[in-house]
Amino acid sequence: MPLAADDRARLLAGAHHDPHALLGAHSVSGGVAFRVLRPYAQAVTVLAKGLRAELHDEGDGLFSGVLPLRAVPQYSLLVTYDDNEIEAEDPYRFLPALGELDLHLIGEGRHEELWTALGAHPMTHQGVPGTRFTVWAPNALGVRVTGDFCYWDGTAYPMRSLGSTGVWELFLPGVGEGALYKFDIARPDGSHTLRADPMARRTEVPPATASIVTASHHVWQDDLWMAARGDRPVHESPFSVYEVHLPSWRPRLTYRQLAEQLPAYVRDLGFTHVEFLPVAEHPFGGSWGYQVTGFYAPTARMGTPDDFRFLVDALHRAGIGVLVDWVPAHFPKDDWALAHFDGRPLYEHEDPARSEHPDWGTLEFDYGRKEVRNFLVANATYWCEEFHVDGLRVDAVASMLYLDYSREEGEWSPNEHGGRENLDAVAFLQEMNATVYRRCPGVITIAEESTAWDGVTRATHHVGPGGFGGLGFGLKWNMGWMHDSLGYAAHEPVHRKYHHHEMTFSMVYAYSENYVLPISHDEVVHGKRSLVSKMPGDWWQQRATHRAYLGFMWAHPGKQLLFMGQEFAQGAEWSETTGPDWWLLDPSYSAEPDHRGVRDLVRDLNTVYRDAPPLWQRDTDPGGFAWVAGDAAEDNVFAFLRHDASGAPLLAVSHFSPVVRHDYRLGVPDTVPAWTEVLNTDAARYGGGDIRNEDPLKPDSTPSHGQPVSIQLTLPPLATVWLRPV
Repeated sequence: MPLAADDRARLLAGAHHDPHALLGAHSVSGGVAFRVLRPYAQAVTVLAKGLRAELHDEGDGLFSGVLPLRAVPQYSLLVTYDDNEIEAEDPYRFLPALGELDLHLIGEGRHEELWTALGAHPMTHQGVPGTRFTVWAPNALGVRVTGDFCYWDGTAYPMRSLGSTGVWELFLPGVGEGALYKFDIARPDGSHTLRADPMARRTEVPPATASIVTASHHVWQDDLWMAARGDRPVHESPFSVYEVHLPSWRPRLTYRQLAEQLPAYVRDLGFTHVEFLPVAEHPFGGSWGYQVTGFYAPTARMGTPDDFRFLVDALHRAGIGVLVDWVPAHFPKDDWALAHFDGRPLYEHEDPARSEHPDWGTLEFDYGRKEVRNFLVANATYWCEEFHVDGLRVDAVASMLYLDYSREEGEWSPNEHGGRENLDAVAFLQEMNATVYRRCPGVITIAEESTAWDGVTRATHHVGPGGFGGLGFGLKWNMGWMHDSLGYAAHEPVHRKYHHHEMTFSMVYAYSENYVLPISHDEVVHGKRSLVSKMPGDWWQQRATHRAYLGFMWAHPGKQLLFMGQEFAQGAEWSETTGPDWWLLDPSYSAEPDHRGVRDLVRDLNTVYRDAPPLWQRDTDPGGFAWVAGDAAEDNVFAFLRHDASGAPLLAVSHFSPVVRHDYRLGVPDTVPAWTEVLNTDAARYGGGDIRNEDPLKPDSTPSHGQPVSIQLTLPPLATVWLRPV
């Protein structure tokens, strides 16, 4: 019997929900009915053991026939075209390749390994090699797979809808790794849109936008690192981060070439971790990765997903942790990606006032939709589990938390309690953090949150005074410290006494959260100038203040983060097209010693820091810090003690005046018989004037700063000095 007119029309239009009911082989009265859809074919013949039967041409690429068989045989198709003849398996003879448990978990929004269920997966199904394609598109009338394996005409490959989950599935025999593909989606209005796979684990190199079938073959060699990374809590460990934009660190290097250079460089400088600006696929390089279209695919600009695994592996084997920036706050509007994916708002909120991001021309996720929340939570664990990433720095958290973020009165609606908090986003962040910490021991999550939201790094089950449980992050960027301290350092020394509080205020709230002190990429672009160029005075004073500032930063409670190029006092702003000015370190350049000296200081800061438990062991304990001189505004001096778990101290003194202060008295504990200088940012090898405290400093009985004894030391100009007990 010919197809019913409606079924035929919907099938040919790619708008049928169950093509497997129409195509393939089915037992009927009188035998087995075969129907095949092969556009442009001249003839289709069914081949089976002892059987060769040509099907009737129904037109429009449809071929059918009823063969007098008792049961559906194991068969293949011989398809004849104008210029060739191919034998192929029939995709419509296969049972669904996605299990009921997967569908149940997807329906609940609880599939923590979503990447194993959705997307394109090479596999052997019913004894035949091929690729299973699955996609979530609940509003679609129909979905077809198209790609280079069918000359980008998906007419022959409509997918079936699996129940009420909104998931569409098709197993394509003979399609394997390396195949390019997209989904041809029939929208509710009958029009079509061609979309990249939201779950694609590999993509073409931008500006090309196709997804690529892939599987990992990388053999990890970081077992020792992975086994030990959770042995000591991050909050009680040294943690200094080198922030890197991979495409521009050394432009045009691949992931594997970076693996030959980056681990050695970072290890030499002594950083414990690297943090990559977003590596997920993004179409516009000028976004630095912060406008993501391929949340499950490392950018193809530098290689394959396994090449990225190779880089992470190399860093781990060098003893360096890997953090990546993760962007669940928004996504771009590209018409081949997530926006209105199946013809209606799907990943974005259905209310335009909630979906349009006012600052970036992007769309915000609908955190209240369980499948969208599942997409993002699974994505967080995906990077940690599939790529052995040690931490996620979550971008733009504040924009997620507030309904009125960058919106004027009348442009937003309050939540069910009348407040401005985005309750869906709060629940999502709590679920994400709880899931990552449960599934991935030793991984740390870090929030870039620019407001005073209560409990960013508090456990999710601990309710704060605002009535919310904590968000569950491990660390939070201390944006207040960054703004205040950079503001202070930018003032001329003669004016700094009027801004002394900008350096001390951070200690008022230093233990309200678990903090990272970030001098990030955001502070050295868009006219903000590089770190050394923010400093006033001539070149000598700029470098000296730069060094003193880094010494203050490394001694301050909290972890440290420094963006590439700032470790050698690059004078120009960072550019994503050229990267750091490595030529400044060329020995043939006359000012090379100035820049190399700053880099030598960063190396020594990290070395001394890692060997000094007072600087990190009690980072989240107020008892690990004590001011010695927090009010010496006239002198531009800041002096404080850090203590480790046993009470052993380190004395840090920062002096932000361009004069030498001799015999400067500071009160110290009477339990230390003598102090010795372990770091001085004015040392000659760093490019300073080499004014140092050569001999051990023994306290005398003169009380000072609330202490029974004191020492007198020489403070170099624009310098930070660290002292430890002899």
